[in-house]
Formats: sequence, C-alpha cells, structure tokens
Amino acid sequence: MSYAEAAAKGPKQSPEEARAPAPPAVEHTDSPTTSSLIDVDTDSVHTVPSDFTSQAIQTETQADRYEHEAAAAKARAEEELNSKKEAAKKKAKDAKAKAKKEINRFEANSDNPVFVGNAIAVAALSAGLGFGAYKKYSAGELSWQVVGAWAGVVGAFAVGDYYLSRYLFKNKYPPKN
Repeated sequence: MSYAEAAAKGPKQSPEEARAPAPPAVEHTDSPTTSSLIDVDTDSVHTVPSDFTSQAIQTETQADRYEHEAAAAKARAEEELNSKKEAAKKKAKDAKAKAKKEINRFEANSDNPVFVGNAIAVAALSAGLGFGAYKKYSAGELSWQVVGAWAGVVGAFAVGDYYLSRYLFKNKYPPKN
C-alpha cells in the first residue's frame, strides 16, 4: 500500500486545515528613531582625495603589508648572501686542500719515471704546438682545418699516454699515495 492510498483512507482535512498559514507581517511603527544615524562631526568619518583610486598605496594596511614584504625580502637577500659567502669559503677551503693534496702527491712521486715522463711530454707537446701554430699564423697558413687536425693528433696522443701510463702505474711503477 502506498502513502497516497493510506492518506486517502484517513479522515478528510477541513478547508481551514488545507489552507497554508499566512506569512508573517512586518511590524510598522510611526515613531522615527534617530539614535542609529552617524554623527558626521566625529573622527570616524574620513574623506579621501579625488585621485584615491589611482594611488599605488590606498590604505594603511597596504602600506604596512608593503613594508613587511620589503623587510622580508631584505632578510631573505641577506640570508642568501650569507649562505653564498659560506659556500664560497667552503669551496675555497676544499680547493686549497685538494691543491695541497696534489702537491704532496707530486712531491711523493717526483722520482717516479712515469710522472716525470708525462710532465716532459706535456711541456714538449705544448711548446711544439705553440711554436708550430705561431709559424703557421705568421705565414698566413693557419686555418680551422689545420687546428682541427692538430687537435686530433693531441687527442690521439692523450689517449695513448693515458693507457701507457695506466699500464706502467699498474705493473712497473706504482704511484705513492
């Protein structure tokens, strides 16, 4: 059985009960009250200039916010500068330590023929390439093709020197750490 069927079996509503209730009415009073009017002579009423809307900062709250943001940006910039300074100091300290370690390594291996041979080879190759490039330049024969060819020669020499040095370090003249 549905709700409609059950409601149909029950007692019928009177016409008064079937009618919707009347909406509430607004209460009218004839006595005017002036207690809620604003007194224009008090300090709470402010006037603004005619160019108010075109001003960059229109309220004290905006001015305070801009001031706070500027202070925060300055603090961030100082913090970033300090961290960069610390990073630079650490980097310099690490570079000094690495250079000192390398100097000690070269001093410890100054009698190793592989180290001495590599130093002589690099110096001779650099001097020979520099002199040859100067001669080609003065004769007007230095071109990108010549530079590229000699760069290939230097690369081949470097690869050969690397493998030869590695073999000698491993088998005949191990370096001192």
